[in-house]
Amino acid sequence: MYAIRIIGAGSIGNHLANAARSYGWRVTLTDNDPAALERTRTSIYPQRYGAWDDGIVLKDSRAAMSEPADVVFIGTPPDSHIPLANAVLDAVTPRVLLIEKPLAGPDLAGCAALLERVRAKGIFAGVGYNHVLGRNTVLAEEVLRGGITGPVATISARTREHWGGIFKAHPWLSGPSDSYLGFSSRGGGATGEHSHGINIWQHFANAVGAGRVTEVTAVLEMQRQAGTEYDSLSYALLTTEGGLTGDVIQDVVTAPADKSCRIQGRDGFIEWRVNHSPGHDAVRHGTGDKAEETLIAKTRADDFKAEIAHLQDVLAGKVSHSPIALERGLDTMMVIAAIFKSHHAARRVRIDWSKGYVTDAIR
Repeated sequence: MYAIRIIGAGSIGNHLANAARSYGWRVTLTDNDPAALERTRTSIYPQRYGAWDDGIVLKDSRAAMSEPADVVFIGTPPDSHIPLANAVLDAVTPRVLLIEKPLAGPDLAGCAALLERVRAKGIFAGVGYNHVLGRNTVLAEEVLRGGITGPVATISARTREHWGGIFKAHPWLSGPSDSYLGFSSRGGGATGEHSHGINIWQHFANAVGAGRVTEVTAVLEMQRQAGTEYDSLSYALLTTEGGLTGDVIQDVVTAPADKSCRIQGRDGFIEWRVNHSPGHDAVRHGTGDKAEETLIAKTRADDFKAEIAHLQDVLAGKVSHSPIALERGLDTMMVIAAIFKSHHAARRVRIDWSKGYVTDAIR
């Protein structure tokens, strides 16, 4: 039985706790706010999953920092991720360090140093872009390997979702000004919070052999109200080192949501969709006027169960190349940083990967 220590008793922390318990793991859920722990025990967890699970141990984050665990998960606001990751590595050496997305703010502070430290420790580190582990992603990759698209011409990804759902899951927040969500510099706004869109675009670009993103042209719709400063809409045109060009649109205003990615080839297409219909993800593919659709039953909890199942394979030594590895999360961070640089400079920017995960690599 594996043990996981979760830092942060918010929505994601509760999801991971439930997923880990469904696999029989020992779970310690921690937070530095006693009110958050009480809210977890009496409200969030029982309302979502039917009853509180007495097998979950609740503790103060600071008091539990030196406690060993196979997996340590950091599910706090993005601007605290890297400081907390370093604090974890100062105290213990878990076999797996998992950090919720996005990894950091767009300034990339501490990103390169964290990667060096993780490599020196010889542990697996990942970032929680769990859509790449979903059954719809696995099926889309299988169809892609079958060659239905022919040479791929472009990829278009969308994570367009009104963030009312986020606040519904966090009723103790009155709006974006109450958390990092209303501040792009802290990892909030459309580009950071909804960066599943960027990440899935990169995932499929890697799958078709197009390589990493080297050029970014972006436009943001910035909002400044009630003390906040965030991007409500994010439009990015991406080009890879292999010459593939496509686009990513993310926003916090669209309802109903559109979470999708379309791989368009010379001969056909593949469409990857999340929450395509109530209780289902989907994969559509076809050539010409013929299209086939496969519905995949899924609950929100399944996203996190897939994450835990993947970590079990990592711990068992069954994974050689993980789609949620820290390096993949850092690749997404570089595009996030490039989007902000492009918007503020009002021009296309280039990413020089030889310089590493630093802002000086974006020009």
